[in-house]
Amino acid sequence: MKEEIIISGFGGQGVLSMGKLLAYAGMKEGKEVSWLPAYGPEQRGGTANVTVILSDQKIASPILSTYHTAILLNQPSLDRFLPKIQPGGTLIYDTYGIAKPPSRHDINIYEINAMDAAAKLKNIKTFNMVILGGLIKVNPIVTIDDIRTALYETLPERHHHLIPLNEEALRLGGNMITKVSFGI
Repeated sequence: MKEEIIISGFGGQGVLSMGKLLAYAGMKEGKEVSWLPAYGPEQRGGTANVTVILSDQKIASPILSTYHTAILLNQPSLDRFLPKIQPGGTLIYDTYGIAKPPSRHDINIYEINAMDAAAKLKNIKTFNMVILGGLIKVNPIVTIDDIRTALYETLPERHHHLIPLNEEALRLGGNMITKVSFGI
């Protein structure tokens, strides 16, 4: 098993945190992992992306030119990374941040309305956990239990009271992600 993932969006959407949680959960499961963040000088509001590789074998390089899975949270990210998804790969996008929805027919496309879900939970910071829950539902590359462990071990203790809310966001994301189908 080798899963190559790009997560991209605006700074402040939790892009880097999602990647970190995936990498940490992968380590807990004994996988080889790579986490390579990239962001502009303005972390909040500027563009940010992270490449995560999870594998059962050694990872030769953290630098990728194509991806198995892409989570794209805004139009600039979609425009940049959509052509780099491998045929047969997976795209997950938030409906709120995309003006022109994708229409490739050689990949699996899923949409999730994470912004509304986060508003329903009354905490916009759960946005990334809704997305992550959707990813784990369609591609269970790590377990929800290991994501939960990663939350406890990576979040400062002063934020542990928010973990039940994040767990609820993970469940909500798994329940609301939908596959996009194209009429033929």
